[in-house]
Amino acid sequence: MDMIHEGFVELGINPIIGEYVLLGVCPPGKTLDKLRIGNNPVVRSHSVIYAGTKIGSGFQTGHDVLIREGNVIGDNVSVGSHTVIERENQIGDGVRIHSSCFIPEFVIIEEKVWLGPGVTILNVLHPPCPRFEDCARSVRIKKNAKVGGNVTIGPRVTIGENSLIGMGSVVTQDIPDNVVAWGNPVRLRKEIGELTCVLGYYETPYQWEGL
Repeated sequence: MDMIHEGFVELGINPIIGEYVLLGVCPPGKTLDKLRIGNNPVVRSHSVIYAGTKIGSGFQTGHDVLIREGNVIGDNVSVGSHTVIERENQIGDGVRIHSSCFIPEFVIIEEKVWLGPGVTILNVLHPPCPRFEDCARSVRIKKNAKVGGNVTIGPRVTIGENSLIGMGSVVTQDIPDNVVAWGNPVRLRKEIGELTCVLGYYETPYQWEGL
């Protein structure tokens, strides 16, 4: 069975809601706007989405996803199983978030970003900081960036447009547009246009994106 909190949820047409899903949850002591989800959503079993979040059309989750209040999520976004998205993030159209990712508060993820499984984003330098609400508004992943599996992104970091972060990296500095970076700590390695397709299917990876 699923549980939709009446008065706190507005669903578009053709929703598919799995078993044991909770929609429109309100934290104790808070008054929130409705949870609004656009057309053709698929929310799989054991997922929880709080009130006060706005989600576009074509949204999909895996199983056991948690999305807190105050998020603004665009069209055609998918969120993999066991991922946690804390409150008040901005996530653009066409973003793909794989399984077991953690996104804290106040992150900006622009359109068509791809996050591999197990990506962890951190947003405060000195937890638990009394001015958390001020200092945590800092992480930004720009349009069309790709972040490999098990990458950790530290506070106050911007990852540039079209850039690629290799798997397992620890990102503690800003990454420019159109570069490839990997390592712990991360280091710039090459321009995105210098990549080669080792299997020979394309002259260069991301050729289909015009890069």
